[in-house]
Amino acid sequence: MDDSILVVDDERDFLESVRRGLITSGFRNVRIEEDPRRAIDFFENGEEFDAVLIDINMTPINGVEVLRAVKRLSPGTECVMVSALDEARLAVSCLKQGAYDYLVKPVSKEDLVSTVGRALEHRRLIRIMEIGKGWDLPRIDNQAAFKSIATQSPNLLRVLKEAELHAASDIPVLITGETGTGKELIARAIHAASPRAAGPFTPVNMESLNPTLFESQFFGFTKGAFTGAASDHTGYLEAADRGTLLLDEIGYMPVEMQGKLLRVLQEGEYYKIGTNVPKKVNVRFIAATNADLQRLMAKGLFRKDLFYRLRGGWLHLPPLRERRDDIPLLLKRFTAEFRGERGVGYEEEVMALLQAHDFPGNVRELKSVFQAALNLAGRRPLASRHLPEEIRRLRGVARAAGNTPKMERIAPLDEMEKEHILKAYGACGRVKARTAQLLGIGLNTLHRKLASYGIE
Repeated sequence: MDDSILVVDDERDFLESVRRGLITSGFRNVRIEEDPRRAIDFFENGEEFDAVLIDINMTPINGVEVLRAVKRLSPGTECVMVSALDEARLAVSCLKQGAYDYLVKPVSKEDLVSTVGRALEHRRLIRIMEIGKGWDLPRIDNQAAFKSIATQSPNLLRVLKEAELHAASDIPVLITGETGTGKELIARAIHAASPRAAGPFTPVNMESLNPTLFESQFFGFTKGAFTGAASDHTGYLEAADRGTLLLDEIGYMPVEMQGKLLRVLQEGEYYKIGTNVPKKVNVRFIAATNADLQRLMAKGLFRKDLFYRLRGGWLHLPPLRERRDDIPLLLKRFTAEFRGERGVGYEEEVMALLQAHDFPGNVRELKSVFQAALNLAGRRPLASRHLPEEIRRLRGVARAAGNTPKMERIAPLDEMEKEHILKAYGACGRVKARTAQLLGIGLNTLHRKLASYGIE
């Protein structure tokens, strides 16, 4: 994990012990400091840390003073206080001054890793909730991981930033959107930006799995497990170990198979056919669908417990008709793919016609239309006559659009509020008290809002 962690304590042995514990648990960017004054200097000099572990009993200044300085200089940094004294009054005082949690020495590795992990997840959640605020576009730090996605759309850029933040953790991610919006591209980008990037990325089309063969395909089997099992078979889960498993088209997964998948998500283990010995698996799950899972749950076709387990982070991709200004960028990308350095010329009307079309098949449809048009044009510039008839019929719409400024759809305020509240509710594990605290609203207000959305 690339989250930056600073540990401040004037006991060298404790510092080394904490660093070893964090690094062996996957936290790669861990820095230690014995002098609390130097730790404050880091922040005053503009260095950034995602989390800081601060011992309270230090000299020449104590940990509470370090906490106050950190929260003043870097309010978004999560602070975990550590003390040999198990005093409720001291713990409450630290929490009131902005600490995320309070640990008592001796600290077990399990408690250390769990607390730091929760603190970092809380920081990611806060950053995700802040993405939609204001007009400034978020910056994608890991450009290499997201290079396959061409966009200048504010809506999609915000989704990409959320994806980048989720990538740093191991929580499951649910990606929704219409067919052809690039759900698998986003899933691959999350994998590439994650600590699992060196591991396998395994996409599985859940719609294509035969229900009667699900267990053998998904879990694998041992030699002799059934007639025809001439040798051991590696299932999708085992193939994805230490990597990312994309459950594509999860909305079409038969209900009888969903319970078996849920157990893997809950327990992190499964049984190969032919053995009663559980097998552990270390996999990051991403699910994608173009189906309306809320409607499927209402009809009893999708398990609610599986939905909430998969929806650790929820990314919804906007359709191409809501980001028409991306079409020139996409065509440039496709041109490089199909023609290389030769490029292609356009008649002026071509771009206007393409931007006037709604593209129900989204980016995938645009790519197919463009490739077919290039085939018809040969070495000549691309002209409107090379486009499908249904697009050529939009000439009047294209001309009218040329006289009006383009803008993306702006959602109504109540729709944005609902999306914001539900995103926070899911990210807080459906705990209403935590959600209300995060949103800065009263618990009764949250109850009323959720009830209006049909959530009790």
